[in-house]
Amino acid sequence: MQQPTYNEQITMKNEIKLRELCVELPDFCKEFFRGIEPTTSSRTRIAYAYDLKIFFHFLQEKYPSIEEGSLKTWPVTVLDKVTLTQLEEYLDYLKLYEDADNKVHTNEEKGRMRKTASMRTFYKFFYRKQAIKNNIASLLNLPKKHEHAITRLEIDEIAKLLDAVEDGENLTTSQKKYHNKTKVRDLAILTLLLGTGIRVSECVGLDISNLDFETNGMKIHRKGGAEVILYFGEEVRKALLDYLDERENIIPKEGSEDALFLSMQKRRISVRAVENLVKKYARPVTPLKTITPHKLRSTYGTQLYQETGDIYLVADVLGHKDVNTTRKHYAAMEDQRRRMAAGKIQLREK
Repeated sequence: MQQPTYNEQITMKNEIKLRELCVELPDFCKEFFRGIEPTTSSRTRIAYAYDLKIFFHFLQEKYPSIEEGSLKTWPVTVLDKVTLTQLEEYLDYLKLYEDADNKVHTNEEKGRMRKTASMRTFYKFFYRKQAIKNNIASLLNLPKKHEHAITRLEIDEIAKLLDAVEDGENLTTSQKKYHNKTKVRDLAILTLLLGTGIRVSECVGLDISNLDFETNGMKIHRKGGAEVILYFGEEVRKALLDYLDERENIIPKEGSEDALFLSMQKRRISVRAVENLVKKYARPVTPLKTITPHKLRSTYGTQLYQETGDIYLVADVLGHKDVNTTRKHYAAMEDQRRRMAAGKIQLREK
């Protein structure tokens, strides 16, 4: 029997998790998840499930008399009993709340915006099916989004970051113990992220069979499930080949035979592990910036835009569905670059 691909394994894992979450939700929620399945990823549906779990926990906690019986048996008509004021209270509740296990959670603007969007989608689905009389969630105002400084690496910081991987000078004593065992792999990962702009999930999902060094191309699975071929330069090619020379001497665990990047446990490396290694090397190099794999993606996109000026190319290579979002993002980056340049004006002649 053929081994499922990494993306197939993730999808199956997410489907199992979604079923577990549905056990804690009213039964009519299953109809919602079946209805949005063709147009959403399993990861998106899980995010909706978590959001709905919080919403119904809020109703049970704050308005226990809103519906009789156990949560599982609540009918879809309970949505018509929720007022706009209660939905607004829910958004305020999201700022700081305790879950059913008494664990405290907080949500900043971005988190509340996403949960508001979840409620709008949820209500809209049942309103369009005429299962409820009113789409009260459509009246919700999205939380105000404040602009944040765009974080990316400058050219000299990229060089310092890659140097840090090679020499390991700024690592702690415990980190240095494993550095020689992982530096070739780590350099290949960081070079790939910086040289192609792929997402961290796309990086960890790469198989050896996805690489073609005749064309310097690689097949990746995009967010949403599409397969595309991206191309990489000579620096990425060299880093990957150096790592593959080392990879040949590693016997991977069952299920990870074709995985490109392996962990110390000889299994496919995880998203969290890549996030941690980026943080480990970047923190000493750029102490004022919080660098994540997504910031490396922004760094690549910025360089590509500055070199080509082609926003459609940037959107295509990065896998953005909405070119307007890409345009707005890099226009903000250009504005920030001008501000930085203004801060470098010489006050005295040399």
